[in-house]
Amino acid sequence: MFKNYKKVTPAEPAPAPFDNDDIANAWAAPAPAPEPVVPESLFSNPAPVSNFTPVSHVPAPAGSVRNVLNSDVSVVGTLRFTDDLLVDGSVEGEITSDGVLTVGTNASIQAEIKTRSAIIHGRVTGNVTVTERVELSSTAELVGDVIASSLAIQAGAVFIGRSTVGSPQSIPTPVMDTKKSKAEDKPAADLLG
Repeated sequence: MFKNYKKVTPAEPAPAPFDNDDIANAWAAPAPAPEPVVPESLFSNPAPVSNFTPVSHVPAPAGSVRNVLNSDVSVVGTLRFTDDLLVDGSVEGEITSDGVLTVGTNASIQAEIKTRSAIIHGRVTGNVTVTERVELSSTAELVGDVIASSLAIQAGAVFIGRSTVGSPQSIPTPVMDTKKSKAEDKPAADLLG
């Protein structure tokens, strides 16, 4: 009856039986932590800031610290920082710094801004005064006046306000005319008749 069947031998030997000490040692020793998996794209070099890249890809300038206020952060009052700040939340009040302010695409700012430079991707209502450069990306909406050494506005950006750009080499002095015109010499009654 069992003539046609052949005996099968296992390819690997069966594991040796273990005793209760092996089980206790297995539970006592912590399992090794798995190695974290980091996508290679996180280490790639993004495009420079002047190309109006998305906020998530804007690198911090070399030698500086990038501070971030995420989209779930809301600030009311005066916001001061020293290095660079990326705001993707909302700010109401005043922003002052010697660093670079980057306004993310999700940001909504109602503030007077006084910084070294400003890169705007989101909505800003208020005056912007910088010592260097203001950049408005295609998604930017700025309602307020700008005073800057240079201003770059990408197609699609909304800018409602006045701008003062550049630094004049010399400030013109008004010329005072010391001569009186003949009309100033006559009394008002004589001018009518």
